[in-house]
Amino acid sequence: MRIIIATIKSWNIAHAQAMQKRYEGEHEICIYTKKEEFTAENVRNFQPDYIFLPHWSYIMPREITDNWECVVFHMTDLPYGRGGSPLQNLIVRGHKETKISAIKMTEKLDGGPVYMKHALSLEGSAQEIFIRCADIIFEKMIPLFLEGGNRKKQEPVPQEGEPVIFKRRKPEESQITPEMDLDKIYDYIRMLDAEDYPRAFIEFGKYCLEFEKADFSTEKKELSARVVFRCKDEL
Repeated sequence: MRIIIATIKSWNIAHAQAMQKRYEGEHEICIYTKKEEFTAENVRNFQPDYIFLPHWSYIMPREITDNWECVVFHMTDLPYGRGGSPLQNLIVRGHKETKISAIKMTEKLDGGPVYMKHALSLEGSAQEIFIRCADIIFEKMIPLFLEGGNRKKQEPVPQEGEPVIFKRRKPEESQITPEMDLDKIYDYIRMLDAEDYPRAFIEFGKYCLEFEKADFSTEKKELSARVVFRCKDEL
């Protein structure tokens, strides 16, 4: 079987490279990490059976989605949570766990039929959750598509239920405010503590205080975190 894995995050890239080595001689795996590489011409030359898109943030050309089977991994129990910033929207709503939905990409955003789902804990920082998610996608979900090369084993089924739509969160929505309880402050810090994400922050005079590496003790009712002071004029 021939597959393409397109991803931009370091934890997924490492998994994809490991998978490429693991299946060498059995499956042909092409990895794209840059938008410029992932073109319809390159896909046409490779002729994949599947295109897997774990954490791909760019709009996919119709020429690709119309002609090849593209699989998206969305961090909600679809149709609940279609849309942007799924991890952050789940945490601010108080969810402790979710499901990774592997769906076929269609014209409807996050509305394609579902191949499979897998449980995912939302404990820890965003970075820890993303790494845990990658472990599941590459160790448990993608291999099911590859087993025996039998594509009939993974026929997607339509989503069931009333969709709940998430809106992509903006950086200014990550401000910590005085009325927040400690557990909510903890959630704000951890849900943004990942590679390339804007941190939770407090405005303090001419400074912007950005927080990461939070630790929350419910017994002591105490929260600790690393803070970085940045001059607003330099942001």
